[in-house]
Amino acid sequence: MDSASGSHSGEGTRQQRHADQAEGRHGDALGGETPAPPHSFRARMRAKPATRQAWRVGVFVAGLLCIAAGGVLVVLPGPLTIPPIVLGLWIWSTEFAWAHRFFAPAQKKGKAAWEHAKQHPVSSALVTTGGLVVAGLVVWAVSRFHLFDRAKELVGLG
Repeated sequence: MDSASGSHSGEGTRQQRHADQAEGRHGDALGGETPAPPHSFRARMRAKPATRQAWRVGVFVAGLLCIAAGGVLVVLPGPLTIPPIVLGLWIWSTEFAWAHRFFAPAQKKGKAAWEHAKQHPVSSALVTTGGLVVAGLVVWAVSRFHLFDRAKELVGLG
């Protein structure tokens, strides 16, 4: 690579960085920002340095909690896991540019699962209800019989 092409590629990187800053996308630990409409609540939160990072961390945590809830629901049968994951990705996509890449495919899968559930309403309802009942029974059994305490005693932590 010659020096002319090296300086040209460096200039392109610098131009991209300036374009990103002009559009409001700043490279930080949480990723670039999605554009916010002027005078919106998000724009007001971003305008104050004291609230900017707190807002972004709050959005990240809210999305993470939804995705974690979807991850917990993976053990249940049926399409219960999809809505909280799509919700978490949507929450993230309101603030983080990188989340848009994940949101579109997840949204398509959610729509496909919903269409499948509409085509097979009885089986979908039975599977979903059965999964919720099983989950409720597991939660009840764990709390009623103190299974976490017994497991800690078995491994020597309690």
